[in-house]
Amino acid sequence: MSQKTFAFFPEAAFGPALNSVGIAQAVTARGHKAVFLSDPGFVPVYEGYGFEAHPVALSEPMPAEEMAKFWENFINGHIPNFAKKPIDQIDTYVKDCWTAIVDSAKWAQKDLPDVLDRIRPDVIAVDNVILFPAIKQYGVPWVRVISCSENEIEDEAIPPHLSGMSEADTAGHAAFRARFNKVIKPIHDDFNAFLGDCGEDPYPLGQFFEASPYLNLLLYPEPLTYTRAHPLDPTRFQYLEGCVRKEAPYEVPTFAANNDGPLLYVSFGSLGAGDTDLLKRIIAALSKSRYRALVNVGDYIDSYDDLPPNVQIASWFPQPSVIPQVDAVIHHGGNNSFTECLYFGKPAIVMSYVWDGHDNGMRLQETGHGFRMDRYEWTEDELLAKIDAMLTDPAMKDRLTKISAHMQSKSGPEKAADLLVALAEGSK
Repeated sequence: MSQKTFAFFPEAAFGPALNSVGIAQAVTARGHKAVFLSDPGFVPVYEGYGFEAHPVALSEPMPAEEMAKFWENFINGHIPNFAKKPIDQIDTYVKDCWTAIVDSAKWAQKDLPDVLDRIRPDVIAVDNVILFPAIKQYGVPWVRVISCSENEIEDEAIPPHLSGMSEADTAGHAAFRARFNKVIKPIHDDFNAFLGDCGEDPYPLGQFFEASPYLNLLLYPEPLTYTRAHPLDPTRFQYLEGCVRKEAPYEVPTFAANNDGPLLYVSFGSLGAGDTDLLKRIIAALSKSRYRALVNVGDYIDSYDDLPPNVQIASWFPQPSVIPQVDAVIHHGGNNSFTECLYFGKPAIVMSYVWDGHDNGMRLQETGHGFRMDRYEWTEDELLAKIDAMLTDPAMKDRLTKISAHMQSKSGPEKAADLLVALAEGSK
C-alpha cells in the first residue's frame, strides 16, 4: 500500500481545527501523510500537534497575531447581540458573519491553486460552511466535514440551521427561513457572482455549500439526528459520533474549598471567553454553592481576581481529558463541547450565544440529555437549582449512559480515517 497524502482544511476556529486534528492523527497512525491548509494565524496550532501546515490567506494581509485573533475580535464586537433571539441575530451577527465568510472564500481562491499544486494531495477534507471552488476543481476526491450541528445539511422537515428552534415548531421554521433569505440575499448574490467567475453554477438562495459527491462526514451523534423528509444516503453521509481527539492527561487540582463537592467544568469556547461579565456572574453564583468548578477564561485571565476558593481558572484546558473527570458542564453549545459531553456521558447546561450553539442547546433539551438556559436572564438560585436537577435526574443519567456507550463504541476518528483511506485508494 503506497502512502497517500490527505489535506485537511478546517475553518479558523478551534472546534473544526481540533476535530480535523483528531482525524489526521488517525490517518497518520495508518502510515499516511496528513497536512493542513490553514488560515495563517492557525498554522502554529497544527504545527503544535506535529503536522505540516500551509498558510492560505482568508482575508487581507495583516500581522499574524491579529490574523489569529480575527474571529475572536469579530465575536467580541457582537457581544451586545448575544442576548437576542436567534431570529433577531440574522440582521446583525449572522449577516456580518456571512459577509466575512464569503470574503474568506474569495481570498482563499487566490492561494489555493498554488498551495494544492505544492502538496499534491490524494484527498482533500474541508470543514467549512462555504465552497472553495479551487478544491472542488482540483481533480481529486474532496470530502465535506460537518463539525457544526447536523442541520447544516438542510431539509424542509427539520429546524433551519442557526434557528435554535424545536423540531415541532414548523411555523417558526418557515419564519426563520423567510427572514434569513431576505437578509442574506445581497450577500448570496455576491457569492453567486464569484462562483460564476470561477466557472461554477449558482447556488439556490440561502445555500453557500453543497454536499460532496464523494463523502460527507458529520461529527454529530447519529442517535440524536432529526427525522428528515429526505434521509441522508449512507453511502455518502457518515456519522462520526463526536470524533473525539486525543489530548494529554489532565490532573484535577486540589481546591481550597468544597474539595469533595461535585466538579463542574465551565467553558464558552475560545471565541466566547470574551464575555467576561457572564463568566464572572457564573463564578459568583458558584461561590455560594457546594460545587467545585474549573473555568476556561481564554486569553482574559488577567480580568479575574479575588476568585472564590472553590473555583480555579485557566486560559485553556485539554477538554477531552477534563470532561471525563467532571460531574457536569456549563457550555455554549459549540459542537465540540456538545458532542464531548455526550461522548463521556456528562449532563450539561447550554447557554448559547450564536451559530449552531442555539441548535445544539435546543436538541440537548429536546432529547433529555441536558438543559438549555437563557444566557443572561437567570438568577443565582435558578442556576444552582438547574445544576442540582441535572446531577440528580435518574432518567437523564440513564439516557447519557446509553448515548455514551453508543458513541464510544464507534471510534469516530478511526472510522473517518478508514473512510478517507478507502476513498484515496479507490480513486487511483
